[in-house]
Amino acid sequence: MLVSLLKKTGLKLSLNDPRWGNRKDDGKKAQEGKKPGEGPPDLDQLWRDFNQRLNAFFGQKNRPDNGGNNNGGGSGPRPDMKGAGITAGVVGVIAVFIWLASGAFIVQEGQNGVVLTFGKYSHTTPAGFNWRWPYPFQTDETVNVSQVRTVEVGYRQSLRNKQASESLMLTDDENIIDIQFAVQYTLKDPVAWLFNTRDQEDTLRQVAETAIREVVGRSKMDFVLYEGREKVAYDTQQLMQQILDRYKVGAVITNVTMQAVQPPEQVQAAFDDAVKAGQDRERQKNEGQAYANDVIPKARGAAFRLMEEAAAYSAMVTENAAGNASRFKQVLVEYQKAPVVTRDRMYLETMQQVFSSASKVMVDAKTGSNLLYLPLDKLIAQTAATDAAATAARAAATPAANTVLPQEAMPTVEVNTRRDSRSSRERESR
Repeated sequence: MLVSLLKKTGLKLSLNDPRWGNRKDDGKKAQEGKKPGEGPPDLDQLWRDFNQRLNAFFGQKNRPDNGGNNNGGGSGPRPDMKGAGITAGVVGVIAVFIWLASGAFIVQEGQNGVVLTFGKYSHTTPAGFNWRWPYPFQTDETVNVSQVRTVEVGYRQSLRNKQASESLMLTDDENIIDIQFAVQYTLKDPVAWLFNTRDQEDTLRQVAETAIREVVGRSKMDFVLYEGREKVAYDTQQLMQQILDRYKVGAVITNVTMQAVQPPEQVQAAFDDAVKAGQDRERQKNEGQAYANDVIPKARGAAFRLMEEAAAYSAMVTENAAGNASRFKQVLVEYQKAPVVTRDRMYLETMQQVFSSASKVMVDAKTGSNLLYLPLDKLIAQTAATDAAATAARAAATPAANTVLPQEAMPTVEVNTRRDSRSSRERESR
């Protein structure tokens, strides 16, 4: 403001003048007898000129001094003190306005403004244009509550940049594992975030390390390395949130991500061998189980089939025996009614069964001749075949004709039947 005013009044103060403040040149000029006006400018004269021109700018007029001598040896018109006071007041008002304007601040969307009065919390402002008392009465701090922040535990920026003091942990079965994970969180209370902790990020890292050491300390090594990673991450998140709520940090844990879980590098080779051996054991167990699943059902099926066949055979034998016993009882009843007839009938049925499955040869026993005839069954079979062929031919010629039984074999059968009945009577008479 003062510079612009100086520009409007036309006053030129050249601080870059090479002769400004050069006392040696002044001494030389004084020795050479030059005029005093040619030396460095007088500060009092500069101030008087500034006041005069400032008064002229605000419409003030110069007044003569009390002596009324404007032409004599006086120093010219004196500055108006009233105009100087008005100028100082205007400058003060402008300075106060600038000071008050310095209390305005803007809070972006997703952020909260925290206003402090002499270093003590006063209030929280929402997003938008806000105003507070300028310094030194009040100050403000802006906190981003929507940003997702990340804390890395066990590494920094890259997994290769390990932090062994944070990542090495002891499990419940007294094994050491190397865990690297990241914690993501947001802020829910900016006031608590600013005033309840001194180093917020370091506090979050220490809380995360404490929580995961407790979770890993009560878990087995294989559980942490393989099937229990998600469970370890979830338990760590819950325990961290409990600790942060107890400390009133004002943060909310949104996610815990396991980046790397592995044994220490010093025992990595031995651990790989143990893992391969375990995999081979599981593979062999699976192969044995597959073979058992193939053989056992077949054996069970065969055993069940044998049991069913045995049960069926047992039922068949039992039923046959029961049927034979029932038939024998019925035959006994008939035998008791007519013993001779029943005995002859039984004899004939038995002989019929015997001769039906045996070769038969006719021998003339009465004459005592040794002449043997062709086997009867062969003759009967040949005759039957010839008759069947003739019957088929006649059936083809006359489909309505009946089939004629072979007559040549009947007398022989009747002779055999009579001979059998005669021999049976002879045995009965004996």
